Amino acid sequence: MPFQEKLFKVTSQERSRNLCSLCYGHRRLCGKPLCPIIAKAKTLMSIEKGLSKENIFGSSPPAVFVGSWNYPRVIAGPLVPPLPTVDSSVMDAPEMWIDKTMDEILRYRFLLVRGKRFIDIKDARTPDRLLSTFQEIVMASKPVDAELWFSKRPKLDIVFTPREPPSGPSASVIRAILAENPKVPKPVEKVVSDTDLKAVDGIKILYESKISPRQITRMLSIGLLGTMRYKRLVPTEWSITAIDDILGKKILKEILGYSWINEFMVFGYTALSNNVQIMLLPSSWMFEAQEAWLTSGDSVPSVDYELIWGRKTYASNLAGAYYASRLPVLEYLKSIRRQAGVLVFMEVYPDWIPIGVWRFREICREALRKKPLIFSSFEEGLNELRKRLKLPLEKWLKKSRIIPWYKEQRRMTSFLG
Repeated sequence: MPFQEKLFKVTSQERSRNLCSLCYGHRRLCGKPLCPIIAKAKTLMSIEKGLSKENIFGSSPPAVFVGSWNYPRVIAGPLVPPLPTVDSSVMDAPEMWIDKTMDEILRYRFLLVRGKRFIDIKDARTPDRLLSTFQEIVMASKPVDAELWFSKRPKLDIVFTPREPPSGPSASVIRAILAENPKVPKPVEKVVSDTDLKAVDGIKILYESKISPRQITRMLSIGLLGTMRYKRLVPTEWSITAIDDILGKKILKEILGYSWINEFMVFGYTALSNNVQIMLLPSSWMFEAQEAWLTSGDSVPSVDYELIWGRKTYASNLAGAYYASRLPVLEYLKSIRRQAGVLVFMEVYPDWIPIGVWRFREICREALRKKPLIFSSFEEGLNELRKRLKLPLEKWLKKSRIIPWYKEQRRMTSFLG
């Protein structure tokens, strides 16, 4: 099966519940305390001079965006701020945003001008000069200076997607050059040059070589990974979840050989109008994630789950949020060399602005960095969760698929006299 058929397309349900109902700048008509349009306008005022011409010079984070519209002939291009002296590294680094304000994050994203060009996904096999330049940008480990020429001045539009942070002005790019030689890590160079290496194997090698998942995602998206026959561009929204899932499955194989934890552990963290609570159970691997959007009084969580043999189908109810929350939990279990059952509860509050599924990944990571509360019984752990969640715990329990199974399962020791 071609690799792209195994990727994770955005469902209509996921898109509808993530996209903002824009009110054309009339503050608070949508109930949000910070209007993204107003925030964008303030940012654009500060870079208006930089957008007055049909070319820009700046330092790419490095980053690119590949859209899914019109697939397989997609819109792709680099993200470059029109400010030569600004440090752009934080502008495409969600792992550095967890303690930032929503206004700061939107400013990072709206400062990035998105170059656009229609490219057939299979052009990654024989890239022209422009696509090759886009690929060089992504291979860099640090921000790289680039100059872009457009067919006309960048248009001041805004793009919200369920999984990718928003982007700012955009325009059709007709030429791009690098003002310096990118610093490319040796593992990246080695994987990219091996045209017989499958994409999944390349992803695992890069991860083991300490290349950030963010950079691996961009490399997959711009068509740098895979055998020559299957090399292709992958929409950024798809590649984000594909990387989360591939890396998660790799770690899962390792932890299945570890001993169970001995106690019930509860972690939690709240940031960016999202609340994530995690409970680890003494059991073999099983994972359940629930997500509730608290936009009305009758909010009902959506749920996806897996048992020790993993999932055979796509987690269509939570989509990207499922894989984004599972990865950091698996990373944590690997770090403590233990196996556990896992419950993840995710609340999204009304003042949320759609900035991508990365926030669940990073909030989970931050929660797991904290010292957990330890309990000797399942009920004690549930009582702690009851205090931490705004939605009544009974609603979560009613939707859960693995809690009833966990309560009924019997350990092997119960059969011993």
